Amino acid sequence: MRFRTLFILLSIVAGLAACRKNTLLTSGGSLRFSTDTLTFDTVFTETGSFTLGVKLYNTSDAPVTLSSVRMGGGATSPFRINVNGIPGPDVTDVEIAANDSVYVYALVRINPDTVNAPFIVQDSLIATLNGQRFMLPFIAYGQNAHYINGELLKTQTWGATDKKPYVIINSALIEPGNTLTIVPGTRVYMHANSRLIIQGKLLAQGTKRDSIVFQGDRLDRNYFGGRGYPGEWGGLYFDSRSNGSMLQHVVLKNGGNTALNTYPALIQVNPDSVNNGIPQLYLDKVTIQNSIGYGILSFGGSIVGNNLLIHSCGANALALLQGGTYEFNNGTFHLQGTYALRHVDQPTLVALNYLDLGKGAFRDQALKATFRNSIFWGTLDNEVFCGKRPNTAYEVTLDHCLLKAKDAANYTSAQQTGVLLNTDPEFTDPDKEDFHPKPTAPVKNAGIPLTVTDLQTDRDDQARGGQWDLGCYKVK
Repeated sequence: MRFRTLFILLSIVAGLAACRKNTLLTSGGSLRFSTDTLTFDTVFTETGSFTLGVKLYNTSDAPVTLSSVRMGGGATSPFRINVNGIPGPDVTDVEIAANDSVYVYALVRINPDTVNAPFIVQDSLIATLNGQRFMLPFIAYGQNAHYINGELLKTQTWGATDKKPYVIINSALIEPGNTLTIVPGTRVYMHANSRLIIQGKLLAQGTKRDSIVFQGDRLDRNYFGGRGYPGEWGGLYFDSRSNGSMLQHVVLKNGGNTALNTYPALIQVNPDSVNNGIPQLYLDKVTIQNSIGYGILSFGGSIVGNNLLIHSCGANALALLQGGTYEFNNGTFHLQGTYALRHVDQPTLVALNYLDLGKGAFRDQALKATFRNSIFWGTLDNEVFCGKRPNTAYEVTLDHCLLKAKDAANYTSAQQTGVLLNTDPEFTDPDKEDFHPKPTAPVKNAGIPLTVTDLQTDRDDQARGGQWDLGCYKVK
């Protein structure tokens, strides 16, 4: 009997303790945020931003009810919140269990105005508990821009009148017979579903100091862990009718997805239907990096490329398929796995006079490709594949180039002069995207002098002079 009485008494005590623990705290109490400031990276006006989140902790040993979680600016605030699935701007009666938390998600939208330079918008999240206010600052960096939404572009110039960037949404197309000129220092941001299609002509000519950059429009790098990710946008698509486009001191990065259901490539060039002796695309001191697919993919196109740097691609850095006419001088082409890309079976360079259509079908076209003073390197045993089908013209020349190709069958169809085979080019630090050769690199003095004006200096504006080095950088 005594044991039964003791059990009942203990049960009552435990129940009372549980009741005390679950009793709502009606005075005092404390809240804590998971960060001291919620900061949004640069946000384009009109397009808003992806959501950021913050945790709001109840540090008490009893449950609490917040009378309000709201933005200080109320309905006029550029920030919108959602508390555990309930949208703001003012969420009331928010319950938080003892020593528990709730999520507050925030979205910012910045109205356009006349400001060209980046600017700051601020507000505070206010959580009210038993008459006490707990505040968390919100900061967003806004940027006005010119918005191009699925437009057909006539002849025009970007960047001549102001420094606002250009944001392309739902792609854009330069119409046949028209020219888009982009001035030095202009930034072009592409939405995830977008490409710039060139049927006319693109003249994007920057300088070393004021390069032109194409990248995705997701500038909230905190969302990506501070990194750029491949596949954030499509790429540049040069149609068969395009002719005479020129890119100088241009950077294309973090793209190459299949926007518009095309191949994954940062640059795609289709067969040259003009054939007037002028290349469809001229590239000088261009950087192509972090493509989820190809760096450059060409189907029978015509390209001249000098001082190129192409690295970090999920497929080939340079894929020349179905023939075409090409000349590449003093280029550095390098592939290896990264935090976001695998490099397991796609060599750095592919040059073929055919396109394999599958099921034994091929599309052949004459190929003439010349590579001078260039480096083709990576982490595979074979980073070069040159191949041909009989009865179709094939002329591939490797003139004073460094190749990683341990299987001779992969490159012996090409004419070779002064080739360095399987010799480490000794880049300074490929993991940090530094492709300057070390002073002791074997590429030093391994090239031949060329007369092209744009090649007389390297990407650092160093005069090549004397015996030339291989790659886009002169050995210092």
